[in-house]
This record gives sequence, C-alpha cells and structure tokens, in this order.
Amino acid sequence: MYRETEVIQTIPGTDEMVLNIGPQHPATHGVLHLVITLNGEIIKKVEPHLGYIHRSIEKMCESLSYRQFIYSTSRMDYLSSHINNHACALCVEQGLEVEIPRRAQYIRVIMDELTRIASHCLWWGAMAMDVGALTPFFLAFREREMINDIMEETCGARLTMNYMVPGGVMFDLHPNFVGRVKHFIAHFKSKIDEYDELVTGNIIFQNRLKNIGVLRPEDAISYGCSGPTARASGVSCDLRKHMPYEIYPELQFEEVLDNGGDSFARYLVRLTELRQSMHILEQLIDDIPEGDFQAKTKAVLKLPKGEYYQPIETARGEFGVYIVSDGSTTPYRIKFRSPGFSNLSVLDHISRGQKIGDLVAIMGSLDLVIPDIDR
Repeated sequence: MYRETEVIQTIPGTDEMVLNIGPQHPATHGVLHLVITLNGEIIKKVEPHLGYIHRSIEKMCESLSYRQFIYSTSRMDYLSSHINNHACALCVEQGLEVEIPRRAQYIRVIMDELTRIASHCLWWGAMAMDVGALTPFFLAFREREMINDIMEETCGARLTMNYMVPGGVMFDLHPNFVGRVKHFIAHFKSKIDEYDELVTGNIIFQNRLKNIGVLRPEDAISYGCSGPTARASGVSCDLRKHMPYEIYPELQFEEVLDNGGDSFARYLVRLTELRQSMHILEQLIDDIPEGDFQAKTKAVLKLPKGEYYQPIETARGEFGVYIVSDGSTTPYRIKFRSPGFSNLSVLDHISRGQKIGDLVAIMGSLDLVIPDIDR
C-alpha cells in the first residue's frame, strides 16, 4: 500500500528535513509530486516535480487536423472540457473568418457556464474534504450529477463532451434541454445558500483558511496567475469582461473580486462565481434564438498561413490556444497556455513560513487539475 507522505532525509547540521507528498493521486488531487523542506512544522520550501502524466499533447496535435486536435484539450483540464474545446474552436474560426450562428453562440455560452458551475461544485466539495469535512463532497456531487445528466442527454458524454466544432456545435440541443436547465436553476439557487450555511460560516473552516497562503496582487501578476486565484488578490483579469467573446458583451454579470488574497478569499470568489454563472444562465435559457447550430464549413479545413492566439476564461483562469499555420491541413505548431501551470508556480511563494498542516488547504484553494499542468 502506498503512503501519501514519507520522510526521505534529514539535512545534516540543521533542524531541517525533506518530506515527499505524492505523487500518489489521493495526496495531491492528481499525479503531482511535492518535495517539502521543513524546519519542524514550518515550510521552508515547496518544490513541485512534474512529468508523471505528460502525454506530449501539443506535439500530438501537430499531426491532427483542425477538427481533430480540439478534443485533445478535453483530456487536459477535464473539468473544463467544454470551455477548452470552445477556445480551440474560436482560434480556428479566427483563422477561417467564419461567422458563427447566433444560436450556436448562445448554446456555447450556456454550456460554458454549466461547466463552470459543475467544476466549482466539485472544487467546493473537495476543498471542504481536504480540511476535514466529508459531507459537502457528497452534496457537491448531487448538483454536479444533475449537470452531467443534462450534458449527457445533448452531447452523449458526461466528462469529455467533444461538443464544440469549428463553426458552432456538433448537435442541436435535446428537446428536454431548456426544461432541465430551468429545473436545475430553480434547484441550485437554494443549494448555494446551503453551501454557505454548511461550510462558509463554519468557524473551524474559516480558521483553517483565513490568513493562510496570502498572495499579494503584485505577486499574482508576476507569477502569471489568472482566474479566481488572481481575482481573490484583487487582480481584475476575467477575460469574459476584458477580452469578451461570443455573446458575453451583451450579458449582465459582475467580475468577482476580493482583496483578501488568502485561501479564504479564493474560496469566497469561487462561491460567488457560482451565483454569477447562475445569473448568466437565467438571462440566456429563455431566449435561445432559432436557426442553425453550426455554420457551413469545408470538410477539410486549412488555416491561412500565419499565427493565431485565442484566450478564454475557464473555471481555473486563462486558457490560451496558440496556432502557427503553414497553410496545410494540420497545425505547424501548437502551444497551450494552461491556467494551472502558472497558478501552481505560486505555491512555493505563498506556502513558505506556513505550517505543514496548512499546505493541503493552500493547495486546495488553488484548484489544481494536474493533467492541465502536465500536458
């Protein structure tokens, strides 16, 4: 049986020792290996070791067509697969200069926000479990399963949906889609309050997170943090506001910011974002326009020679797709800018001086998905 932590050595002449955490999955929410230098209980250094789940996705994409490569990104941040696919489709459409049907834009944004809610729900349950509360994990999956059922009915899958295509979406919505989403909205409104009552207001939970892992705004910018991790430090970076795409400019919602910068602030930002995503869904679900769900495109796509970049706001931050095209049917080069890699890079900085017992709370507040980091 694997042990999650093991002392591997002491440093002669000092009171310091080195501790392994991971790479077993239960230790770090994924195949991540942390080498921790400790002085007693105090963290002196955190060194992430990556590569355990590297699959060379970017290089594989260079041998796939512009329709095929999109779905490799479902296997990176698998909790934001819709949104990752959306970014790839937008980048290809940028090169093709195609006009996306309005119905497809509505469907894409609805799917994105349902994905964001499902991701934040799973994070909320896992975050609470990391600091000792087991019940929230089961409650979070209750709501997430409702979203997965909705996704499965329209897309045919529950996790890696492969639904976004250049020009729109692969299928039109299932006849039950609107009704089931409206039922979910009515159900989830009260459940967010339940989340607050059960976890947010819990004094034990607050003491585990407040003033722990403080990230200053200048450091968040310096390390390239994005998403809720940066916004919890007061850094305005929501791409739906700053670099709007699809129909986001027409929607009323707030960018959620907090100046606390600690683990509790990162918790509050994500929980508030659940309410904002619900508000977006309420604006869209009754007004999905009629028409085509996919623009007409050629069977074999060729992007004009050049360079293209498309960022998008996932549940964890900025996901960017960079394509270099030589005019052929496959990308000459592809690079993905994943939010998890930059957010993980700040772990050492905000953990130094904290106690080893606080490391799991700090790491949980960053909402890391390891395949997103280890491409």
